[in-house]
Amino acid sequence: MRLDLLSRILFIIYCLEAGVVFFLVPWGAAWDRTVVQVPFESLRTVLLQPFFRSLVTAFGVVHLVWAVNDLDWLFRHWRARKRQTT
Repeated sequence: MRLDLLSRILFIIYCLEAGVVFFLVPWGAAWDRTVVQVPFESLRTVLLQPFFRSLVTAFGVVHLVWAVNDLDWLFRHWRARKRQTT
């Protein structure tokens, strides 16, 4: 397996994991527990706002879309390689 293909696969795995985390975590109880420990009141207020949570979720969606795009490239690459060998 070529190094660029391996790095592409690892990047897809990263994007999928990061996308799921960024998509789900801002709306869970762990987010609230973590943000409550922030020592600055103004920063804590911003982090608990639904708008900020939506921004983090959107960042997760960007990662998921990027992963799907790279998966599509990967499958097309494998199909083209398979056609060349047959």
